[in-house]
Amino acid sequence: MAFTRKRRQEQQLYSKERFSLLLLNLEEYYFEQHTANHIINKDCRDERKIRGSLKICSKSIIFEPDEKIQPIIKIPLRDCISIEAPEDNEANNPFTWYTPGVISVVSNQAFLIKEQNIIAPYKTERGETEYLFQLDVAGKVDDVLQTLLQLNRASHLDKLGDQAAMITAILQSRLARTSFDKNRFQNVSETLHMECEAEMVTPLVTNPGHVCITDANLYFQPLNGYPKPVVHIMMHNVRRIYKRRHGLMPLGLEVFCTENDLCSDIYLKFYNSQDRDELYFYIATYLDLTKPETFRDLSKPVGALNKERLERLLTRYREMPEPKFMYGSHYSSPGYVLFYLVRVAPEYMLCLQNGKFDHADRTFNSIAETWKNCLDGATDFKELIPEFYENDSSFLLNSLKLDLGKRQGGKMVEHVELPPWASDPDDFLQKSQNALESQYVSEHLHEWIDLIFGYKQKGSEAIAAHNVFHPLTYEGGVDLNSIMDPNEKVALLTQILEFGQTPKQLFTTPHPRRIIPKFKSLSRTSSHNVSIAESPVSPSEESFEDLTEESITLAWNNIAKLKLDEQHKIHKEEITGIAVSCNGSSVFTTSQDSTLKMFSKESKTLQRSVSFSNMALSSCLILPGDTTVISSSWDNHIYFYSVAFGRRQDTLMGHDDAVSKICWHDNRLYSASWDSTVKVWHCAPAEVLGPKRHHFELLAELEHDVSVNTINLNAANAMLVSGTKEGTISIWDVTTATMLHQLSCHSGTVYDAAFSPDSRHLLSTGEDGCFKVIDVQTGMLISSMASEQPQRCFKWDGHTVLSGSQSGELLVWDLLAGKVIERIKGHTGAVTCMWMNEQCSSIITGGEDKQIMFWKLQY
Repeated sequence: MAFTRKRRQEQQLYSKERFSLLLLNLEEYYFEQHTANHIINKDCRDERKIRGSLKICSKSIIFEPDEKIQPIIKIPLRDCISIEAPEDNEANNPFTWYTPGVISVVSNQAFLIKEQNIIAPYKTERGETEYLFQLDVAGKVDDVLQTLLQLNRASHLDKLGDQAAMITAILQSRLARTSFDKNRFQNVSETLHMECEAEMVTPLVTNPGHVCITDANLYFQPLNGYPKPVVHIMMHNVRRIYKRRHGLMPLGLEVFCTENDLCSDIYLKFYNSQDRDELYFYIATYLDLTKPETFRDLSKPVGALNKERLERLLTRYREMPEPKFMYGSHYSSPGYVLFYLVRVAPEYMLCLQNGKFDHADRTFNSIAETWKNCLDGATDFKELIPEFYENDSSFLLNSLKLDLGKRQGGKMVEHVELPPWASDPDDFLQKSQNALESQYVSEHLHEWIDLIFGYKQKGSEAIAAHNVFHPLTYEGGVDLNSIMDPNEKVALLTQILEFGQTPKQLFTTPHPRRIIPKFKSLSRTSSHNVSIAESPVSPSEESFEDLTEESITLAWNNIAKLKLDEQHKIHKEEITGIAVSCNGSSVFTTSQDSTLKMFSKESKTLQRSVSFSNMALSSCLILPGDTTVISSSWDNHIYFYSVAFGRRQDTLMGHDDAVSKICWHDNRLYSASWDSTVKVWHCAPAEVLGPKRHHFELLAELEHDVSVNTINLNAANAMLVSGTKEGTISIWDVTTATMLHQLSCHSGTVYDAAFSPDSRHLLSTGEDGCFKVIDVQTGMLISSMASEQPQRCFKWDGHTVLSGSQSGELLVWDLLAGKVIERIKGHTGAVTCMWMNEQCSSIITGGEDKQIMFWKLQY
């Protein structure tokens, strides 16, 4: 088999070491090692010290002797009776032995492995035995002892789920305290693209550490430095990449540097799909026009492409007096055009720059540098010019032999440096044209048109799309004829001409998407392309991962075929909220019986029940990483519950009346209350194992006239909808904490409200038994549907609605036809809450009948 062949190659490379991760249990981690002596027969005539390495693992202690004839000792932590080091007072006691740096481990059982350096079944050493290990660095004893005691506590917890949660918390804490060692870069000039935590997967074992990708290399640095300090793969050697499922979750990524080998060069498991997808994006965009990840997000202006930069710009925007703008420079100006054309139009640049060329380091030197600056720079938001998609590449060449200056490193500015996937300037332009004419751009160019020429150029849509420039750049931004002061008029005219001008707005409604047939090409245009051939292991895997949109569409097309899978009565009163862990194994629910409960989908048992007060809980959500569950309560409080330690971690006393609903995005908590407010909080996360708790900062307070019953964020997390007990719907821009629209929709309480996936429409349902559809851009009510009974909750894709009825049924609605197309029997009382997974194929409902029901699609 391929992996055994690679294993033999690795053994040849590291033949001096007998230890391997295969000595660990399944799902066990190797944390650290220390040079040490194993002391045998302490204080006896035949006392011996065996030199070796002490390895701390999540479920065991392993000692590997330097002498190959000696067996490797593996001590399971669950069998340990005591782990301790001599106290300080014992060091001064003449009647007790004391050796600095010693750790004593008393265990009922140990395993002896590879005795005489022979691979054979493990020998078991039973009976209470003390093992003494003396560390070379005595000062590390306290840290090692503390780690061992933590792991020992984890191994003795009753439930396997609790053991795993505590070990995961310890691992995440260790990873958070470390980062990738940049000194391991192959070249000091490498540009870092991203860094995250992950695990390198080999058959039966995983190894946690840090992943780092630069413009030249992919790195993995194991937390424990095993089997070597850094694994690195050169990007230009990558031939194939595949998104994989690991443990049935979309967390895996497999990278191949060969065309035909069945064994990958590295297989990584990430802790969340966002990190996996981002790394996939960086590798895929090294050159493949068939993958969406190759391209910039055309629905966003250049300034919004970098999330961190955008946050800084939005912070400034919120604090800015009117007239507000997000970007202090424009995407198209005479200076930017001449920046690209200086090699063919030098006299124009000299005219603009008062007889000088720009500084050499600010000149158009390379494609990569320019892209990086547009992505990261504080004031650089320029777009490309048409010349990049034409046939004349002279603007990339210094054919006129211009003296454009010398850069800080001493290099003269000559031709523009091209990306590694372009063989020459003509090839670069040809591939740029191919990109412009690619299927992805054809499918998404209308989104860019909306920003530059269309309905997202101005107004609330521009604000929601983070597309607001200086007022002087817009047509009608200033009336020059009304300015009488000639000096002021000249100054403004000069500023307008030099700053840049936003094009005339041509469209005030969304530009139609180009209709083209969908297909999947299997051709390869270059030997340097990342292969898009199907996986040699599971051909359907990547096609499924890369067709998420199609799978969601398929799910909604079959939503009427929803079938009840199982049901469980776990509460004493009506269920109010449902949250599910990333892997789907744990379901958290809140109820009017005042409890938060944790239900195991796998074992079908109730694992935990927590009560924070004697008042009802109204909703819940689980934070990324699955370490914390947040619950809102009618007692005016919001409770943070630690899954790892099974206890309340924090309490936010945020409102003057019952908290009715909460939402979360990017360390921001949105809380709705019957005190007539929606509050936006910044929540600095608590340390997983440390003493610090959450830090809460109130960022905004969205005021209403009456009690707020429900809230929801749109897909871009830029807008929020709130529904009140008197039937009012409000749409808010959360980036500026301003109300965009407000209208009376329902006669009675608004039960639920949600944006469509494209954020163009809003659907709400209320006590009056009506569905209302609102156009988000205009705030106009465009459709209304009446139902026999009120619909308490729902999910929708913009066209089809799955709702939970007061009658206990699940109803499937066709919005365009305005009718129910399927009724599915469910609860014996009202359906009060609903959860749907990302693929829209699995649904959980909660009801007045105190039950949770699990539903699945039957294709």
